[in-house]
Amino acid sequence: MHATTSSPAVEADRLHKRYRSKVAVEEVSLSVAVGEIFGILGRNGAGKTTTVELIAGLRRPDRGTVRVLGLDTRRDRARLRQVLGVQPQEATLHSALTVTELVRLYGSFYRDPLPTGDLIESVGLTASHRTRFENLSGGQRQRLSIALALVGRPRVVILDELTTGLDPEARRQMWTTLERLRESGVTVLLVSHAMEEIERLCDRVALLDEGRVAALDSPSGLVRRAGFAQRVIFRAATPVPDGLLEGLDEAERVRADGDRVVVEGRGDLLQAVSVALVRAGVVATETRSEQAGLDDAFVALTGHRLDTEETIR
Repeated sequence: MHATTSSPAVEADRLHKRYRSKVAVEEVSLSVAVGEIFGILGRNGAGKTTTVELIAGLRRPDRGTVRVLGLDTRRDRARLRQVLGVQPQEATLHSALTVTELVRLYGSFYRDPLPTGDLIESVGLTASHRTRFENLSGGQRQRLSIALALVGRPRVVILDELTTGLDPEARRQMWTTLERLRESGVTVLLVSHAMEEIERLCDRVALLDEGRVAALDSPSGLVRRAGFAQRVIFRAATPVPDGLLEGLDEAERVRADGDRVVVEGRGDLLQAVSVALVRAGVVATETRSEQAGLDDAFVALTGHRLDTEETIR
């Protein structure tokens, strides 16, 4: 973590938000340190966007409180706008204004905005700086919304699906931008479905499930808390005796789909599985070892896959 002070940059306490009969956010509490990139991860409908809208002061919670750099997000809105940048998931801007005009317009709201040309270049829009908003592609609109979130030199920035619609080169460019923000002490709340993005950038991650924080830790800590750190995958050319792999000290879970077997666990899992198969006379092919990732941890800690509503039994 890259915190530079003991006082949190963002402190949300027992946030609750209901829309008619649907509870979108239920008792969510988060404390984010200065200079931290903090990830919020969850399925569609898990409450991610509502949570960051409550933190940004864009919605009023039914219960609970939020402070950003010590400012109350409802009472101190004018002061908050000078230190908080927000990039929404979908930006709707004046269709007839060009990229340069929009950046200058938003920059005029702040005392010391970033130079327009430098900011446009940093998000890869120099070639499109005279293009009207209505003629921008989805990826270009995404880059522009990020520029507008950063134009006022915010000390806290909220980014909702940062790299949606961006090509791989633009995605890496955005990652570099975020890493530079962290180095300068800016706090970032990052909502994302991209596991690689979360694992690379985030100091800590909150897993949201059905409006609640299911788990909160570093990406590697979440994987450890899930109960396994790696997996061995192979195809069995001959039958695997019942209970052979389940009995290994290193194995936490064994799944078989036809001749394809997946063993999840810890320690020297590959050696333990290989030795057990050889001793049992099982012929294994296409054997490989993989480190478990954040997607595996999400399934283990929430009981759901990130990209589907299906519950894992």
